[in-house]
Amino acid sequence: MSLKIINGLGAFPFDIERTVATIGTFDGLHLGHQAILEQLTASAESSGMIPLAITFEPHPRVFVTPQTPPPLLTTWEEKKKLFESYLKYGYLLVIEFNESIMNMTAEEFAVGVLVNKLKVGKLIVGYDHAFGKNRSGTINDLIVLSRKHNFALEVAGPVLVNDMPISSSRIRRLIAENRLPDAQMMLGHPYPICGKVIKGIGMGKKLGYPTANMKVSPRKLLPVEGVYACETEIEGKMYDGMMFIGTNHFNPEAGTSVEVNVFDFQDIIYDRQIFCYPQTYIRENRYYDDTSKLVDQIKLDKANVLKLKDRGV
Repeated sequence: MSLKIINGLGAFPFDIERTVATIGTFDGLHLGHQAILEQLTASAESSGMIPLAITFEPHPRVFVTPQTPPPLLTTWEEKKKLFESYLKYGYLLVIEFNESIMNMTAEEFAVGVLVNKLKVGKLIVGYDHAFGKNRSGTINDLIVLSRKHNFALEVAGPVLVNDMPISSSRIRRLIAENRLPDAQMMLGHPYPICGKVIKGIGMGKKLGYPTANMKVSPRKLLPVEGVYACETEIEGKMYDGMMFIGTNHFNPEAGTSVEVNVFDFQDIIYDRQIFCYPQTYIRENRYYDDTSKLVDQIKLDKANVLKLKDRGV
């Protein structure tokens, strides 16, 4: 069996047996989320029900707080790939978050969607789960609704690091503070950056270090500017490399660039989607007044990356 992804309630196969479900935004699919998915799978296996994870696109705060939506730890493509790793079978239902969903009361959503449409027999949620208009529905409300509408409810406890619960907002702060290893420890996986390869100005190739320029979602939270050791996944195969995030001073009008120099790789991959995973921060972004100095620095960067790779870092 494998994970089946269903886009929208209208497309859901309602004739399936009652499900054991979980629901959330799952931005980052961090260790706390993974614990819930493990609980979901174990419950489904023990009860003979079908596991169902429910998530939303776009992030609800795009509608709820349109002036200050959080940057994303995972875009949809990144989240989808992670779900396929952590939920091996069952269904992933993607509900379009819009004004109609936003304005549903907690009971309207629980009864209209979870009970009547999805026939949820059991619901597993995180300890801090809130739902319905203005996040007014609480765990206590879910307890009352579960008894009233005859579905079981389990509440998963927090996963703690340094006596504090892991959360997407906590991970965002760590990335913004250039603490990527700490963030990845809470994520439980490398930090993914997905993008389509586009044409740049060709400077890297001229300097002897060709780069794949990635078109990344403007809502993606990027690590701080600089050079990183990285791994890049291209059509299912992993390659070592180094990546640059920041303003390319030879092409500043392009805004923030995301470029990866993939070691031992020569194929042309324009318009292909790739995943890059920054690992170790090598140095800050610097301005060079001529290309020869930049080449010397890139050569040193690569040597430092290879030393890290040799040490297994």
